[in-house]
Amino acid sequence: MNIGLPKEIKDQEFRVGLSPAAVQALQERGHQVFVESGAGLGSGFRDADYQAVGAKIVATAAQAWDEEMVIKVKEPLASEYQFLTLPKILFTYLHLAANRDLTETLLKTDLTAIAYETVERERGGQISFPLLTPMSMIAGRLAVQFGARFLERSQGGRGILLSGLPGVQPGQVVILGGGVVGTEAARIAVGCGANVTIFDVNVERLCYLETLFGARVNYLYSTSNALAQVIPTADLLIGAVLIPGQRPPCLVSRGLVQQMIPGSVIVDVAVDQGGCIETLRPTSHSQPTYVEAGVVHYGVPNMPGAVPRTATQALTNSTLPFVLKLADLGIEACDQDRGLGLGINVQNHRLIHPALHKEFPDLL
Repeated sequence: MNIGLPKEIKDQEFRVGLSPAAVQALQERGHQVFVESGAGLGSGFRDADYQAVGAKIVATAAQAWDEEMVIKVKEPLASEYQFLTLPKILFTYLHLAANRDLTETLLKTDLTAIAYETVERERGGQISFPLLTPMSMIAGRLAVQFGARFLERSQGGRGILLSGLPGVQPGQVVILGGGVVGTEAARIAVGCGANVTIFDVNVERLCYLETLFGARVNYLYSTSNALAQVIPTADLLIGAVLIPGQRPPCLVSRGLVQQMIPGSVIVDVAVDQGGCIETLRPTSHSQPTYVEAGVVHYGVPNMPGAVPRTATQALTNSTLPFVLKLADLGIEACDQDRGLGLGINVQNHRLIHPALHKEFPDLL
């Protein structure tokens, strides 16, 4: 199969869909990869690195898109819609629940759009999302890192050091959701000495988290009453709610944000699916924050793009087995691998994933 690897064009998105090591694995199976010149530079991979493993470098995005399958990191932007009539398979993060325009555009094409974030794996009765997990881990860790930065007075924050000092209270970190993002955020926040509270609606998950962090974290069942009592005290509020393929519920109203202390910070990792905080809207790495109700809001939807070297390697380690299946078998791979098949969001001009049926009933 011929596979295209275009350069990402989202603001400061420095990741790339395949590392040279992944390209080599494809080449060894008899597949040919066409890499847009400069696609890997942001992650530290030169054109020569791809050429050394057998890839062909092409000069334009159109050439990279004009292949049987295109591998990307982020969803196509409006300027890339012109290319969506070219490949048969698009394999990338899509987050269609928060993007009606892209959803409607994909429905007009002949391609099969497979979303990393809805590919599943089942082991021992447990469902996981193997292509979402590595980026969720990075985003969770970065949420605290960025939150700590924007709590600095020079960045518009309260001037809080999350760790505190002997004789000075540590910062208050409140995390909404105890999944992968929330767990990793807690790991970093606990490590730096903050006072951490995690909310979740799954008591079993809260019990599991207690085995990880013990008495260093407060574990609360998520109700509107409990949120209303705790969120106004937060120095850093992290949204970490995931409902695969769907918009998360809005857990924090504008009124509740208005009760937060001026200069506190909100980071919503769920913003790429629509977010769980009413006042938060998508931002960019170039302009990552804005202030509303006196609170600093951070809503960058491609947070892992800030650490592209790490993120690209982590992502391709997870996507490569599925990419190889698709390259070897084409779309039939989705019939043989049920988890991969659940990644199909759009095919034959129809919405396929059940979560999108709930989000866009008028498009069925």
